[in-house]
Order: sequence, then C-alpha cells, then structure tokens
Amino acid sequence: DFSKAMSQAGTSQFQEVIRQELEYSMKVELDKILSTAPSNELEHTKKDLEGFKKLFHRFLQEKGPSVDWGKIQRPPEDSIQPYEKIKARGLPDNIASVLNKLVVVKLNGGLGTSMGCKGPKSLIGVRNENTFLDLTVQQIEHLNKSYNTDVPLVLMNSFNTDDDTKKILQKYSHSRVKIYTFNQSRYPRINKETLLPIAKDVSYSGENTECWYPPGHGDIYASFYNSGLLDNLIAEGKEYIFVSNIDNLGATVDLYILNHLMNPPNGKRCEFVMEVTNKTRADVKGGTLTQYENKLRLVEIAQVPKAHVDEFKSVSKFKIFNTNNLWIALSAIKRLQEKNAIDMEIIVNPKTLDGGLNVIQLETAVGAAIKSFENSLGINVPRSRFLPVKTTSDLLLVMSNLYSLNAGSLTMSEKREFPTVPLVKLGSSFTKVQDYLRRFESIPDMLELDHLTVSGDVTFGKNVSLKGTVIIIANHGDRIDIPAGALLENKIVSGNLRILDH
Repeated sequence: DFSKAMSQAGTSQFQEVIRQELEYSMKVELDKILSTAPSNELEHTKKDLEGFKKLFHRFLQEKGPSVDWGKIQRPPEDSIQPYEKIKARGLPDNIASVLNKLVVVKLNGGLGTSMGCKGPKSLIGVRNENTFLDLTVQQIEHLNKSYNTDVPLVLMNSFNTDDDTKKILQKYSHSRVKIYTFNQSRYPRINKETLLPIAKDVSYSGENTECWYPPGHGDIYASFYNSGLLDNLIAEGKEYIFVSNIDNLGATVDLYILNHLMNPPNGKRCEFVMEVTNKTRADVKGGTLTQYENKLRLVEIAQVPKAHVDEFKSVSKFKIFNTNNLWIALSAIKRLQEKNAIDMEIIVNPKTLDGGLNVIQLETAVGAAIKSFENSLGINVPRSRFLPVKTTSDLLLVMSNLYSLNAGSLTMSEKREFPTVPLVKLGSSFTKVQDYLRRFESIPDMLELDHLTVSGDVTFGKNVSLKGTVIIIANHGDRIDIPAGALLENKIVSGNLRILDH
C-alpha cells in the first residue's frame, strides 16, 4: 500500500509539473500575441487574454465529467414553480413602474452559417420579410408604447456579428427603443495536440479568422461588466435583465414573471430565474435543472458520465429542460463579478478547421451560473415560450399559418385543434435558406399537420395543404413536384410520384 501511495503521489506530482509547464508555455504565447496589439486595442485585448488565461487554468485543473452522478437529486417541490401559479397572482396597477426596472438582453453572437447564410443569424428573414432583430425591436416598442415605459434592448454581439449588426441598427433610430450593444470576449483557439494558441498575433481577418472564437454565452457576465454598460444601467435604476437567444421567437417579455421577481410573495427576491419547459422526444439532450449539493444546478449532457447518458435522456426521470430564457438581478451580477465568484463548468468544444487541423475551444454557458446566485428559482413555462429557429424545418413552422404575427410576437393559431407543434423533418436539399425558399412557391397550409418528412429533390407548388402524417421521399436522381393546390392527407409519396395512403 505504501509503494502504491508513493507511486500515486509521484503521478500527481508529475501531472502537476506538466500542468505548470503548460500554463507557463501558454502565458509566453499569450504575451507574444499581446505584444502585437495596436495601442487602441491594447486594454481590450489584455482583458480578453486575462479572461482566457483563467479559463485555461481551470481547464487544466478539472478532471473528467464535472458532476458526481450519485449526488444528483430531484429539485425540491417549491424550487420549480408552475407558470400557472405565477400567472394566477395577476398584475399590480403599477406594472409600468415595474417594467421600467427591466432590460431585455438578446444573445446575438451567432452566425447564420448552419442555415447557409452569411452574416449574423439575427438578420435572417423569418416572417413577412421581418428578421429576428426586427421582431425583437417591434415587441419591445409595442411594450414601451402600450405602458409608456422605457425598456431598453441590449445586444451581446461577437466579433463575428458586431459590424453587420451595428450597420443595421441605424434603421431603428426612430423606433421607441433604446438599443445598446457590447461585445463578447475574443479567445484564441488552441491546438488539440500542443494545447497552445494557433494565433500568432491579434489580427482576426483574412487567414486569421479561424484562430479566434467567441467563448459561449456564459461570457455575458464578464463582458457585460467589463463594457461598463452594467454599471450605467444600474445607475439608471434598472434592476433585472431578461436574457434569451435571439433565435427563440417565444422569448417575449412576460409581465407575470417580472411581477413575481419584483414583488415576491414571500418578500425575498430571487437573483436568478430559469424558465424551463417539459421535455418532448425532440428535447432529450437539453440541459436539465437538478438539486446538487443543496443548490439548484443546470446539468448538461456533456457533463454526464457515459454510463448515465440514457438515464439523463429519460423523459420520465428528467421531465424538464432549460429554455435559456433567464431573469437575472443586475446587482447580483455586479457583486459576483467583483468577487470573481461566478462558477460555470467548462465546455470543451472540439473543431476541425478547413485545413484539417484539430483545435479545441473552451466555452461556458450562461445558465450554468445559476448555482452561484442566491435564492434561484425555476419556472415551468408553457412550450410556447420556447420557439427556437435552428434549422429550415423550424423556419417552415414559424412561416406557416400555424402562427399569427402581432406586434412582433408569434402566437399559435386558434384554428389549430391541439397545442403541440407538428414534427417537421426537411432533408439536406432544404438545409440552406435560399434552397429552402426556392422549393416552396408558397408555404403550405399546415393547420392540421402532425408529421412531415421530406427527403430528396422535392418542390411544392402554390396553396398545397398538408394534413395528418405526410412523408415525401424522392429517390436519388428522381424529382417530385407537388402540384399547386394539392391536398396531401396521411400520404406517402415515393420516388416515382406514386401517392399512397398512409
């Protein structure tokens, strides 16, 4: 046992030496990169690289999955409240004064590349020529006009989206919404083998675009604080931010949740509220809220030991998942940021660059910080508050007559008999937005649709109606054109245009 203990001690000592060497090498490389920064960018770059150094230090310290599966418990009953209960409290007469304490923050760091678009994802047209950003501005403007309030919009951009977003913001200069922006950090990607940055200098244009990345939306706390905007908003009397992904069209300001935060029934304010919603089969990989070491904690699939992944995906055991609609107290962000006390698990995201080089990028997720805040709460909201548009299949749903658009908000049509959304799977011919738009002369009537699968070279004429379960599969080399005015109800349409009853 003694020799075993000695060899273990030797191993851990050896690992410690390696770790120190890696940290030293990283510091040398980052100093070299910093030395290439022009004077007007020096302070900013320094902050970014300092933040990265801290993240890298933690990455070297951590071992294996970051949760001990045995410690995961179901959250206590009162720690996840049903939305109905929150709504039942009604609204006070002075809702305007409550709204004036709110700031809406949209995570706007992502590009539209997965949908075949250049530039920020927020500038993709989703409904009647309106982009994600247009709809967001319309929603907040409607709120400000209806209640005579001053709710500002803050966009967290990344270095990928900042220029294009700022150009477009001029078009809202006459709208009744103050719009502010701040940038996420810019961190260096590291070579998977050497664990050293692949960037040689600070530039991030041309050949160097692949050397840098925005480190996930968990970066919001540090960047918001460092930008000075957090302090400015606190000075203006703002108390809460409502944070959500800009591509989640269901994430509108909810007055009942806001009232619950500002006027808590037990007199004790929550510093952090996470909106969760019930899992369906499509959401089995979504992060879930658990009780862990007496705190509410977000557990993501990447943190789960392999042996327990199936259990994690079980809809019966973990019934809810995180929508990434979050309500957070500004004073708490400031307090925790100043104490360096926001603890988020590191997500290691491996990538292969165009030239074949394997790199990793270290990221964090905004919701993971829930355990650092006091008196956190989950609210189980209706599914309608989670309407993300990640693919053209999602885009088809929000463009269709399943939804009506009013003052920037989408609501499910009353004509639809059941509240669930149809399951839509469009094949690879539809992945890019421009290909997708070319294949639909008009968006089909989908009010009575349950399930649609389309694969291969398929186009839709005008005024097509889809009902029940519809499966359309064009074999390789074949093409299927669904004629204008066609009604497909429980049909399978296969390679040679035979239309079968399903």
